[in-house]
Amino acid sequence: MTRILDRFGADLADLRGDDLVEAIRAAEGRTILAEVVAAAPPLLAGTSNAELVSAFGADLVCLNLIDPTEADRVLMPGLEALDPPPVGFAGLSRLLGRPVGLNLEPDVDTVPEPVRASGSRARAAAEAGAAFVVVTANPGRRVTVRELAAAVATVREAAPGLVCLAGKMHQAGAEEPLGPDLASALVDAGAHGVLVPLPGTVPGLSEDIAAAMVRAVRGRGGLAVGTIGTSQEGADRDTLRSLALMAKRIGVDVHHIGDAGYTGIAHPENVYAYAVAVRGVRHTWNRMARNVRANWKGGKT
Repeated sequence: MTRILDRFGADLADLRGDDLVEAIRAAEGRTILAEVVAAAPPLLAGTSNAELVSAFGADLVCLNLIDPTEADRVLMPGLEALDPPPVGFAGLSRLLGRPVGLNLEPDVDTVPEPVRASGSRARAAAEAGAAFVVVTANPGRRVTVRELAAAVATVREAAPGLVCLAGKMHQAGAEEPLGPDLASALVDAGAHGVLVPLPGTVPGLSEDIAAAMVRAVRGRGGLAVGTIGTSQEGADRDTLRSLALMAKRIGVDVHHIGDAGYTGIAHPENVYAYAVAVRGVRHTWNRMARNVRANWKGGKT
């Protein structure tokens, strides 16, 4: 399996299912996943936030707060001038040269209907070309890990071809201990990977506990996704580098960077600083420079 580090253009954008999982695993902890709020105004006029995080080194892009049943359109502002427009997750993937996925949340009363992880929404995401779903919970939802596990089972049954990542980036309004048992429960429910908040991003989660969560997930064949979901994606670059090296020490496979540096996007220079810390300039600059290969086919762009 060719590692995700060495894939570009359509070869990367079209990765799905087990091929995506194995390409990430083969990269040995050097995959960057950047999250953006789908409807947030672009940081730069005329350039989508998804393009921006891709340009600064992201390998995967995750859209937050989007209804997949309404994905037969351009998914975010900043792409209006393109002709033809990049429709759905598949169109955005081809434009970026990156697999694109989305967050969904458990089907509970505190979660707005459009972003609940129902079977119909999981199927709609797959039909619109999403590469993965992150089953998680935004702040204040009062969601438990048991509810996340139930949502994982729903997604896996409804859309078995979607890569499913799951877990908490913070407590999401429901205080419960995070540890290896809870991480294992999500893999046992069917998740391909589990979110592990990085030590230093949530109170009381030590490096030892986070490392134990990673071992539990990887021991069951899953991917460990180290997350920054507490607005520290907008901290100084030294903080991001520190978190990046900590994530390497505990053994994560995917490095998630949240969407709250500015409104709906991490500070782009922090995406770059984090990427360089975990994989150096060689792989980061290749990822950045080869964006132009996304639509190269037969000598035509």
